[in-house]
Amino acid sequence: MINYSIAIMSTKPGTKKADITNTKAYGVTQMQDKMDLDALAQHMSDHNSPFSKGVIKGILTDAVSCIRHLLLDGKKVGLGDMGEFHTEIATEGAATPDAFTAANIKKVNVRWTPGKQFKNLRDVAPSRKSRTRKPSTALSNHDTR
Repeated sequence: MINYSIAIMSTKPGTKKADITNTKAYGVTQMQDKMDLDALAQHMSDHNSPFSKGVIKGILTDAVSCIRHLLLDGKKVGLGDMGEFHTEIATEGAATPDAFTAANIKKVNVRWTPGKQFKNLRDVAPSRKSRTRKPSTALSNHDTR
């Protein structure tokens, strides 16, 4: 179930509140809970798995370490229907290609590209408006006061 609430936001993200002239009502997902590694391992173990929670937790823990290592080696890591992990860099521009060095790299981000099972959950997941959250009157997607 995808739970959502309604928020009134600027039609131009990043606009300062004082400068907002146009708003619309947008849906915002509402999470019910967070599953940590222990809970995920238990959930997987409980769903017809021949493996215990401990074995699954160990495999997932090792997978995180291995995926990190492979990404640092410049590899894209594919996990079938789950999707692919790859790196992306945020850089500061240089005047010329010759002036660009590793010092221009300010951040290395990890990105996930969804696989077939995650492409568009809207097509398979029922949605419900949250009953516990009133519509928000925040006027900006990004508060830049």
